[in-house]
Amino acid sequence: MSGHSKWSTIKRKKAATDQKRGNLFTKLVREITIAAKTGGGDPTGNPRLRLAVDTARANSMPLDNIQRAIKKGTGEIEGVTYEEITYEGYGPGGIAIIIETATDNRNRTVADIRHIMNRHNGSLGENGSVSWMFQRKGSIDVAKSGTDEESVMEVLLDAGLEELDSDDENYFNVIVDVKDLETAKQALDTAGISYANAKMDMIPDSYVEPAPEETAKAMKLIDALENCDDVQVVYSNLEIGEEAMRSFDS
Repeated sequence: MSGHSKWSTIKRKKAATDQKRGNLFTKLVREITIAAKTGGGDPTGNPRLRLAVDTARANSMPLDNIQRAIKKGTGEIEGVTYEEITYEGYGPGGIAIIIETATDNRNRTVADIRHIMNRHNGSLGENGSVSWMFQRKGSIDVAKSGTDEESVMEVLLDAGLEELDSDDENYFNVIVDVKDLETAKQALDTAGISYANAKMDMIPDSYVEPAPEETAKAMKLIDALENCDDVQVVYSNLEIGEEAMRSFDS
C-alpha cells in the first residue's frame, strides 16, 4: 500500500467481520424493500432494485428472503414501512460524514444517531452542511490478481469510466456515473473480469487526513454508526496515514 488509505479500503478489510454481524441481512432487506417501493418490483426495469438484489445474492442471502422483501416493498404482502432519512455532520479531525438511514421511527433514529455522534466526539450538522463536498457515483472494485490496469481501462473506456484508482494493493477501484454502473458491470462480465462491491457511492471531492489519534477516534465513530440498526451506509472523506494504518493492521 502507498502509505495512505481511504476509508473504503478499510471497509474492505472489515468486510469479513461485518458479514458475521446480525444486521447485515437486515440492511439488505431494507434496501430491497425501499427500492421495490420506489421503483417497482421488476429488477430489469429498476436499476436500484437490480443492484440491491445482486448485492444480496453476493452476500448469500436466500432467494426466499429476497422475494419476500420485494413483495413487502410492492405491497403484495404486509410489512414495515420504511422512510429514508439522511444526516450530515462532522467527526474527529474535522472529517465530513454522511449517514443514510432507513427507519420506521424517525424519532428513535435521530436520537440514536445524535447519541453516537456525541459519544464519539462528532456533531450533527444541517442538511447540506457537508453533502456539497461529495458526488454520487457508481463504484466497483476489480481484483488486481486477475487483470491489469490497462485491460480494465480498455474494457471500461466505452462503458462510462471516469476514474481508475489503483492505490489499494489488492483492488482497482472503478468510478463511473451512476447511470453507467450497470453498463460497466456488463462490460466486465463480458470480458470475464471479476469484480465485487458494485454500488452507488458518495465520493468526496477531497480527503482529510487527521492526526493518528484523531483518525482512530474517527474510525470508531464510523464503526459505531455502521452498527446502528437504522443506518444503511456511512460515507466520509477520511484518509488514513501510514502510522494510523499500522495501528489498524496490528
